[in-house]
Amino acid sequence: MNKELRRVSTVVLLMFVALFASSSIIQVFAVDELNADGRNVRTLYDSYSAERGALLVDGVPIAESIPVDDQYKFQRVYSNPLLYANVTGYFTLNQANPGLEGAMNDYLSGTSDEQFLDNLTNTVTGQNPKGASVELTLDPVVQQAAFDALGDQVGSVVAIRPDTGEVIAMVSKPTFDPNALAVHDSDQFYAAYNGLTADANSPLTNRAISGDLYHPGSVFKVIMASAAIDSGQFTADSSFPNPASLTLPNSSSVISNSSGGPCGSGSEASIATALRLSCNIPMAELGQALGADTIADYAARFGFGDDLEIPLNVTPSTYPDDIDNDVARLMLSSFGQDDVRITPLQIAMVSAAIANGGELMKPNLVESVLAPDLSEIVSFQPEVYGTPISADTATKMTQLMTDGVSNGAASNARISGVEVAGKTGTAENGVGDPYTLWFTGFAPADDPQVAVAVVVENGGGLGQTGFGNSVAAPIAKKVLEAVLNK
Repeated sequence: MNKELRRVSTVVLLMFVALFASSSIIQVFAVDELNADGRNVRTLYDSYSAERGALLVDGVPIAESIPVDDQYKFQRVYSNPLLYANVTGYFTLNQANPGLEGAMNDYLSGTSDEQFLDNLTNTVTGQNPKGASVELTLDPVVQQAAFDALGDQVGSVVAIRPDTGEVIAMVSKPTFDPNALAVHDSDQFYAAYNGLTADANSPLTNRAISGDLYHPGSVFKVIMASAAIDSGQFTADSSFPNPASLTLPNSSSVISNSSGGPCGSGSEASIATALRLSCNIPMAELGQALGADTIADYAARFGFGDDLEIPLNVTPSTYPDDIDNDVARLMLSSFGQDDVRITPLQIAMVSAAIANGGELMKPNLVESVLAPDLSEIVSFQPEVYGTPISADTATKMTQLMTDGVSNGAASNARISGVEVAGKTGTAENGVGDPYTLWFTGFAPADDPQVAVAVVVENGGGLGQTGFGNSVAAPIAKKVLEAVLNK
């Protein structure tokens, strides 16, 4: 073989290798990415040609596909759409699908690895392809109670079973109608979508797990007291100076308690009293004594900073990592101000861990995945997420939080004949801005069935005159009662 022919042969061989490698990458390694690309019209048409599985609550579809006479063959329809929109999301032609429609898409569309043999059988037998259904953990009675209790307020409610991590209610308001977005007409879709994105209250945002996140205010004191007791550095009776106001070190900022006076009587206030009466100054002093590293460690134990999937993606809650040498900011962060930011789900996880003897279960929205013949493809089992505090600390915190409801700042969460453990919060957002109002807790305190978190934006319509106990606690009470009365 002469030199020129060898060169040509080498070039042809290299071209063949390059073609083989690129096609292999496309067909094997990039297939999931290409299928998920919204510009892939063939995949789009295929996703509609199969009957998409339903999203179920107590076996009843809250999202399902019905046959239609157009090129897409099926139309996604949502029942009780306003109640479940933040969980279901929507299935649309025009962009990535949010909510469980996106998170569980492989199962709903019938393209998961577990469904390969079923799809092969359908192809051989000539049966129409059909996706799997997804049964949710939501309790329709509790979900409705949370939705009704929140009313016209802007905010969120989350309820969790402490011993399993099952999310039994997840409400975000304002809400939206996913039927307006699950349409086959692009102009109609964008008219609805643009209207929702232009809304200043961001109805498409699931406030329970995402968005700009919230200052926790005094509900963060639950983490502070847990850290202080569990670390062994302090007890519930450990006390701190009790002035009516305090100028922060190296700062002109002055902090005070919500009462405007000292935290109870006496020259010192204990951690127990500070938690029961929701006092800022003793908690700020505790934060200075504990130090930023210890606080950050316990926040992380409860899940701060984690990329959590339930299977919806949860925005990580944050505790500032740049305050080691800034005592004023450290003290502000100790009662949930400065740059502490959380989701309602995160604070519900804190209460759930205390309710469950210090063991935090992984939150989960999906109970099972069911094949078209109703056989179970996947069953989600309770999973321990971590043990942020000891059982002994959890017992002590339960008593402290119970005192807060029975004889403290969370009194509006009381339920006749039931011991409720809880903590309110009233977070500042800037000079003149309305407060963010909170409640978190669980019931019954001696045998917890549910842990709950409630957040209400815009001061509950009361500006800076609303408080967590007056607005958020009564909402939580209705949700707790819905569980206990079942």
